[in-house]
Amino acid sequence: MSKTPILLLVSLWAGVVVSWGQATVDIEAVWRHPVFQREFLGTYGFRSDIEPKISPEERDWLENAMRLMAKRGGRDAARRLLEAQAGPQRSAVLDFTIGNLHLQGDQPERAVGWYRRAIAKFPAFLRAHKNLGLAHIRRGAPQEAAEPLARAIALGASDGMTYGLLGFAHAHGGRFAAAENAYRQAMLLQPQVTDWQLGLARCLFRLRKYEEAAALIEGLLAGEPSRVEYWTLLANTMIGQRQPMRAAEVYEWLDLNGWSTADQLNTLGDIYVNEKLFELAADAYERAFNRGAGAGRARLLRAAESLAVRGAAEEAERLVERLRAAPSEDEAERLAILKLEARLAAARGRPTKEQIALLEEIIRLDPLDGEALILLGQRYAAGGDLDRAFLYLERAAGLESHAAEATLRQAQWLVRQRRFTEAVPLIKRSLELRPREDVQRYLEQVERLARPRGQGRSES
Repeated sequence: MSKTPILLLVSLWAGVVVSWGQATVDIEAVWRHPVFQREFLGTYGFRSDIEPKISPEERDWLENAMRLMAKRGGRDAARRLLEAQAGPQRSAVLDFTIGNLHLQGDQPERAVGWYRRAIAKFPAFLRAHKNLGLAHIRRGAPQEAAEPLARAIALGASDGMTYGLLGFAHAHGGRFAAAENAYRQAMLLQPQVTDWQLGLARCLFRLRKYEEAAALIEGLLAGEPSRVEYWTLLANTMIGQRQPMRAAEVYEWLDLNGWSTADQLNTLGDIYVNEKLFELAADAYERAFNRGAGAGRARLLRAAESLAVRGAAEEAERLVERLRAAPSEDEAERLAILKLEARLAAARGRPTKEQIALLEEIIRLDPLDGEALILLGQRYAAGGDLDRAFLYLERAAGLESHAAEATLRQAQWLVRQRRFTEAVPLIKRSLELRPREDVQRYLEQVERLARPRGQGRSES
């Protein structure tokens, strides 16, 4: 069983899973669901046995408001009628009904205020707590919905919608274990609402219960086999189960049907890289780039660098050529591509002149690129031009971030020329800048070589 790579996990968690914590259920779909509509409209009724009492006069106002609502455009008229009569001494039912009218009119902020007035008058007002939670969710603040929804359940609410929305609120706040329990109860009471199953599957994923999440998603797919979101979640559970190639099959299936996104294809490329299927990886990255996503060039460049690090120079060059075919005016990107090309040229055994030309272009764009200065010094030294090599290494040694490596490289070339005495102070300087055991051992060896012949024997 292969291990999931860090590269893949970063891609997965940054691109897909984070969104699960923010959108655990399609709240707009829930709002439009006929089950919800019936339950919400049902909250306009009177429950005088367990809720605030209303006077005969208040009942007349409420009944008049209901009659107005039955007419086209009558909701605003009903609201104005009740708001004109509402006040501190009036029943909490009036405040609650006004809140409902605001919420139904897509004014959740105003609804929150009216629900709070109702609860202040009658703290055990179950329906007011429930609808206050819904108003918070409707206004985009689900983290504030958990408390009133939980209070509604404590007061006796036992419907699937309340449990489902509580699950949504807990999941949004990162309380996935609590969300799991709420979603399970919602599913028991409302099995026909697939959003609760979807929310539970996402919570199970976040709790690393991958097998259970996958089983739930497969059940959803049986009912809606063309729902792209389900396939995406299934692929992520496969990655969580350390079965990346099964996830790859899902991503390939999505792409075959024209449903895949650039992020999914990049994740597919990461899977193939981890499995050392570099040609397939390059193909997946190219397909992602062809989607034309905004960050496509940066992502393709990172993919090329990842392939290069793993020794897949040919495939990395293929991606670089793809970038070169559509040049960018971004100087930072141009510099990064040149540096990658220089590394690939060395890995592929390109002529030294070609490598030097690339490195000199990098330094022209960024004279303080210490890595390029060191590489260029090494290339000149390898070609026998030691004077020019030391010039570039000296420039790199003047940069704090690369001074330790540059001085060590200078010393190494002096050692190759058997100039041991000149090399010793450079190695010591490198050690002062960055102490390392291997360099310390190297210094000791060079110091022995630098001693005059016979000195060691006389000392013994």
